[in-house]
Amino acid sequence: MSPVDLNPLCPVFVFCQDQVLLRKTTDPGLCEIPAGSDLPPSAVPASAIHNVTLPDGSTVQTFDLSAPLPEDGTWIMKGLRASFACLSLSDYKAAGKAFQILYWDRHTRFCPVCGTPPEQQTPIMKRCPHCGYELYPPISTAIIVLIRRGEEVLLVHARNFRGTFYGLVAGFLEPGETLEQCVRREVMEETGIRIRNITYFDSQPWPYPSGLMVGFTADYESGHIKLQDNELSAGAFYHKDRLPELPQKLSIARRLIDWWLQSFTKDNEMKG
Repeated sequence: MSPVDLNPLCPVFVFCQDQVLLRKTTDPGLCEIPAGSDLPPSAVPASAIHNVTLPDGSTVQTFDLSAPLPEDGTWIMKGLRASFACLSLSDYKAAGKAFQILYWDRHTRFCPVCGTPPEQQTPIMKRCPHCGYELYPPISTAIIVLIRRGEEVLLVHARNFRGTFYGLVAGFLEPGETLEQCVRREVMEETGIRIRNITYFDSQPWPYPSGLMVGFTADYESGHIKLQDNELSAGAFYHKDRLPELPQKLSIARRLIDWWLQSFTKDNEMKG
């Protein structure tokens, strides 16, 4: 595949590790993604330029920098998670896919079978010229589940959380499992309780670095909470009127919790 040229009219997501280059706007709280013609001269690609096709069929471009650019009156670099607060939702999602393509490119410089540098064949496929092995961007599938008990919800604080908020039980799918089996296993391993009425809710790409979160709801059935100490530092059922700090709105965990809270408002409106 021939090298990709920078398109002056195309949005370009410029990264250094997990930081993305943003252009400031007249609104101090908002930023935007630059087009190729608008990039500062110091934004020199340190890696191949990639075309990235988004789910709506549009195309953006992305490349890596060797070092982050310093902030000035026009430009700032923000972590991908932090960019959620200052980008439009569509730009944040596009940044997530662009980051995953760069992460895949950085981690597939050599064929895992024979060690030969692979050749890019399509935007999402490399092939080893020696043994023919094909490499595609990997996706790690994880479940996340909201567990209800009347007007209470099970909230946990994982040891890997960056903050003091409480979230939902989550974990990675293992080989040979269905998603529902994964939900039951993770809940039992992490909390020691049994659940029923497992129902699919929604899914969300999770580019930290290359995940897919699959959300479920379930009802408490039986058992006492016994936390998996190496995974969780705290966890309990919380009443809807006395909730601890919740996850940010960028996550499907928060959408699940907000949906659960809204269900009580709808129930009251129906009763009224």
